[in-house]
Amino acid sequence: MTTAITGSTSPSKTLPASLWLVQALLGVLFAGTGLWKLLTPVPALAAMIPWAGQVPVAFLYATALFDLLGGIGVVLPSLTRIKPGLTVLAALGCAALQVSAILFHLSRGEAANTPFNFLLVGLSLFVAWGRRSRAPIQPRS
Repeated sequence: MTTAITGSTSPSKTLPASLWLVQALLGVLFAGTGLWKLLTPVPALAAMIPWAGQVPVAFLYATALFDLLGGIGVVLPSLTRIKPGLTVLAALGCAALQVSAILFHLSRGEAANTPFNFLLVGLSLFVAWGRRSRAPIQPRS
């Protein structure tokens, strides 16, 4: 009994749908977190996430800005099909931001705070891989 091997290199319909789902989730999460950090007074943030009150305000706002830009960048270029390759770069930036967050928390002895960051690294790398090589979005012509 033999099985036929197809030479199809096009991704299944599941992969693009999964990428869109993960992009949307990352977009909402990163952009929402960025806006939350930017719009919530520092004392209120510090009550919820103690490190926010223990770092310079400029550092806090820089992370908020990176979150916001990452959330926008992981969705908008693909959605509009204007420079969709930027989605890959944004996803890599989100992964780098989360690796930095992991290192930050580990340096403070907060290893228990890192599992979600690891998940976000994986999801961001999935988007970067998928939109780079398996299901790229074609730019507008």
